[in-house]
Amino acid sequence: MASSNNVTPTNCSWWPISAMEDEDGQIPDGEDSEEHNAEPRPFSKDRLVLYHWTQSFSSQKVRLVIHEKGLICDERDVSLPLQEHKEPWFMRLNLGEEVPVFIHGDTIVSDYNQIINYMEKTFAGGTAVAPLIPEADSPAHERVQQYRQLLDGLPMDAYTHGCILHPELTTDSMIPKYATAEIRRHLANAASELMKLDHEEPQLTEPYLSKQKKLMAKILDHDNVNNLKKILGELIMVLDQVEAELEKRNLEYQGEKCELWLCGPEFTLADICLGALLHRLKFLGLSKKYWEDGSRANLQSYFLRVQKRYAFRKVLGDIHSTLLSAVLPNAFRMVKKKPPSFFGASFLMGSLGGMGYFAYWFLKKKYM
Repeated sequence: MASSNNVTPTNCSWWPISAMEDEDGQIPDGEDSEEHNAEPRPFSKDRLVLYHWTQSFSSQKVRLVIHEKGLICDERDVSLPLQEHKEPWFMRLNLGEEVPVFIHGDTIVSDYNQIINYMEKTFAGGTAVAPLIPEADSPAHERVQQYRQLLDGLPMDAYTHGCILHPELTTDSMIPKYATAEIRRHLANAASELMKLDHEEPQLTEPYLSKQKKLMAKILDHDNVNNLKKILGELIMVLDQVEAELEKRNLEYQGEKCELWLCGPEFTLADICLGALLHRLKFLGLSKKYWEDGSRANLQSYFLRVQKRYAFRKVLGDIHSTLLSAVLPNAFRMVKKKPPSFFGASFLMGSLGGMGYFAYWFLKKKYM
């Protein structure tokens, strides 16, 4: 079994591929996958599987790497709102850690940075798969690693939860107002749910209790408005550094006809980290404060360019529909798992479809 920060070959007869599929390799009713709806596919030692959640920041970066590299990978959503990451099969998979979890043949990798390193080492070189970290002896290598470390070190959970709990610090947030009360309720219920699972699965007591302690610590930290102001102030200094770095690239390649990214003319892992960060800040309602006011013109231009990349459009989609893309799949999965009467299910499905349709046209009219 692989633990966090480790890449360990393991006997995979027990893992969630078998938990999520039947004996013929098909996904049971209630799990969505276009690829598996077509026909059963036998297990392959080269098969790639990613367990993730669409709104998980670490998951988004891993998925961006997968699509930038053009890898064929089964991407399976583990819903945090539906508490699927606390189910015993997933806890056994990665010893209580969070999504994402990456599986390649007999190898399980359950840490975000280790997943990135593993993919870069295993799937790089040649023209088929794009390398995202320059060669060690290249001038850009140290720069990419520096910004990777800087941007990965930012407390994204604290930004996300803090801005939801304290919307007064944001401008034009795309999170509805009711989310503040909902996240408080969700966090409060999560602790009791962990205790319940602890009693039901005593062999997993240690990881469950560890998750409970981490959860309660997060609640206290992320609800502290003074701490939120402090870390947002530190974020400004990081964005200033990025703005200066982008200006250096403009001067360095002045007069040359090439598309410039954070560390040079090649798109790298540093750009995945920065692009995902800006997308999340925009969603939280911080973009007008930090670059759309004209204070960081290079950053504003950069964000417009990175959004046009195929991988970003595929993984993150239209930023104005981010919340809709998170809510609707969970609603449909809840109906499938615990269906009401036929009439009630049909009515709910129709209502959700109608809401999705009208939301799409509203957003299209407003932003296009």
